[in-house]
Amino acid sequence: MLEHGGRLRKAAAQYGIAENAWLDLSSGLAPWPFPIPEIPERAWARLPETDDGLERAACDYYGASEVLPVAGSQAAIQLLPRLRRAGKVGVLSPCYAEHAEAWRRSGYIVREVLEQEVDFFLDSLDVLVVVNPNNPTGLSLTPERLLDWHGRLAQRGGWLVVDEAFMDTTPQLSLASHAHQVGLIVLRSFGKFFGLAGVRLGFVLAERKLLKLLAEQVGPWAVSGPTRVVGQACLQDAPGHARQRLRCDAASLRLAAILEHHGLKPQGGCALFQWLIVADAENLYEFMARRGILLRLFMHNSSLRFGLPADEADWSRLEQALQAYSKDTP
Repeated sequence: MLEHGGRLRKAAAQYGIAENAWLDLSSGLAPWPFPIPEIPERAWARLPETDDGLERAACDYYGASEVLPVAGSQAAIQLLPRLRRAGKVGVLSPCYAEHAEAWRRSGYIVREVLEQEVDFFLDSLDVLVVVNPNNPTGLSLTPERLLDWHGRLAQRGGWLVVDEAFMDTTPQLSLASHAHQVGLIVLRSFGKFFGLAGVRLGFVLAERKLLKLLAEQVGPWAVSGPTRVVGQACLQDAPGHARQRLRCDAASLRLAAILEHHGLKPQGGCALFQWLIVADAENLYEFMARRGILLRLFMHNSSLRFGLPADEADWSRLEQALQAYSKDTP
């Protein structure tokens, strides 16, 4: 299993700090979960049905013609390699590590490429995987550039897979409305923007034939009845979407300003996190962890991802810790 953010119990045991005493900024989730609707008893008592309105709500929210609900977009990441024969896969890196891992485990030749290398390698690839906005760098690519890559791949039977897990605050940059095109697969995460990661819900947007093949791999009843109720209610809450976008954008800008004020100017980020490369990333991670603040550490490039604090008490706690680190660091 690869390392991910959100491993709070492990941190609590390692540093001897109770779970409820932590400020967890490690996961890149909106820290304001949407309200859970009343879940009728039948959602618990009966097998899930696919004509309850969830798919329609998702199509309306994403602006897509076809969707397939899955138990978190991670499920789709692991299953997509089953739908092709072995070949060459490019993954725009650094990014969410599960993408490259899933294709490698399925026997594909995987090349991790930088943004400026994509055009050079694209014509030798069968699949290109892009996270947009990227996690953890925050790199955001234009729809025009991505559609150009898709066109070059599709004319040879290739795929462009775009993971839009952090796209909800910038829907105008999404490829959702283009996902009916052959060879274009868009993944959307539910838990991050809606602040409900424990629900385990995601959607695959693609042309109907591919979604049918993927549904056969996913199997029946992959998304529970209660999850379908929660998902539909949240996806239809348009005023809630507007509020969430505004506070995510404001909090991300505030976080970037605070980090820069303490000499830690981010190199990237999006509405749900900020990311910085710093020579002593591991020391900063440890310094914050000893004070009960959990960050996401990336050892391979000495970088850190900071999620959003939820309220003024959390902001104050983070700023005090950063101030202490500034005084403690020569």
